[in-house]
Amino acid sequence: MTLLAVERIKLFSTRSPWWCMLLAFGLTVGVTAIIAANWGDSPMPVLASVFTHSFGLYVIMVMAALAVTTEYRFGTIKSTFQAVPDRTSPMVAKAVVVVLLSTLVGLAAAFGSWGLSWLLADNTSELALTTANDWRHVAGVGLVYGAGALLALGVGALVRQTAGAVSIILVFALVVESVVGFIPNVGDDIQKWMPFTVANKFVMGDPDLSALPEGAGPPTVGELSPWGSLAYFAAIALAVYVISLVVVKRRDA
Repeated sequence: MTLLAVERIKLFSTRSPWWCMLLAFGLTVGVTAIIAANWGDSPMPVLASVFTHSFGLYVIMVMAALAVTTEYRFGTIKSTFQAVPDRTSPMVAKAVVVVLLSTLVGLAAAFGSWGLSWLLADNTSELALTTANDWRHVAGVGLVYGAGALLALGVGALVRQTAGAVSIILVFALVVESVVGFIPNVGDDIQKWMPFTVANKFVMGDPDLSALPEGAGPPTVGELSPWGSLAYFAAIALAVYVISLVVVKRRDA
């Protein structure tokens, strides 16, 4: 409990986490509000209310990376490791604090977006959370934010430099996963298994192409079920984080 309190204090003693949380929430909810206000006469579905969840996810991942890279930048990580020589305990405590906070921000952003959609959309007949899938679409955002934060924390611990860690996270999520689809013959198959593409499937599900003409619409995403998609994304995040723990223990602070 002491380590958790220490990591919580360290996290909130700087301004960057506060700004990141505010931006993640405001960006997600704000863009959703614009969408809802201009939706039109057709019923607005639950999926549309969480369509912008990825915006906040990237910001939260930046916050998670900063939680560890700033310690290396200012040298506070050395004091932490001197106080707790095993190194694993403070890193695990940091992960618990960051992941829990990120999950709460994700839940706040998702339910805030859904609530604003209720207020602003002209037709809310399909916005009610009446099925398990409806709840997954909204509450699942928090789970993806938590797993994404763990992944970013691992990347930050491996790279130890803010610009490098943030660049890796954003370039991979926003550029690499899109560009890989253009590789001839195998691009589409590879893209289906990219971690952020699979994570998006957990929240949004596979697109329903039954009502579209043959060949229209986006391709289905991967071969996993929605909950299998979350497990896949979480497993990748955990693997990167575990690797970072091994590296942190073996190299100099």
